[in-house]
Amino acid sequence: MKCPHCGVAIHEAFVESQPVNQPPIKKDGKQVAPQLLWDCYFLRCPECYESIVFLLEFKVGPGPGAKFMAYPKGYARPVAQEVVDPYKADFIEACKVIGDSPKASAALSRRCMQAVLKDKGGAKKKDLADQIDEVIGSGVPSYIAEGLHAVRNIGNFAAHPLKSTNTGEIVEVEPNEAEWNLEVVELLFDFYFVQPATLAKRKAELNKKLKDAGKPELP
Repeated sequence: MKCPHCGVAIHEAFVESQPVNQPPIKKDGKQVAPQLLWDCYFLRCPECYESIVFLLEFKVGPGPGAKFMAYPKGYARPVAQEVVDPYKADFIEACKVIGDSPKASAALSRRCMQAVLKDKGGAKKKDLADQIDEVIGSGVPSYIAEGLHAVRNIGNFAAHPLKSTNTGEIVEVEPNEAEWNLEVVELLFDFYFVQPATLAKRKAELNKKLKDAGKPELP
């Protein structure tokens, strides 16, 4: 995982605390709320030394529990200045909510990804899964293709077609899907926004030198 404070990849060496028991709640002789066990996992980032705390809820009885990042709220992921709205706004929001709701984060990052693939990658089809195929087949670098391919595989669009047809919907996510989506969106930002801007700047600087030297400028 990446540290939510500094963004550096770290090993998940969490320390587990002693679980806290919450007894069931009864009303008029009937149980109205199940027994819960709360577990706390924490570590300090070896890079920035900030604390990271996860809470896990275990239900005694039917029904799933919950896991969420209690501290900090959201992830620190800087966005390059070359990235503009609405892509930037969706990405920042997806980072902020991932600790509380991976499903909401995944919906935002999928929407952001789809917008980039359409506006910058030239994808024409309607569904995200098909747009990924279009961009992969357009000759993008292998690391972009591999990242998009993993988005489709981790998201398991075949089993959850809603993800490919309505990317903004709040639907179930696979383990690590929300964070991986953010990783791939960052790759797309770098490829479609940052690198072209960097090349344009270097070309302008070179043309200035050529002009000053009385030589033909690059087209």
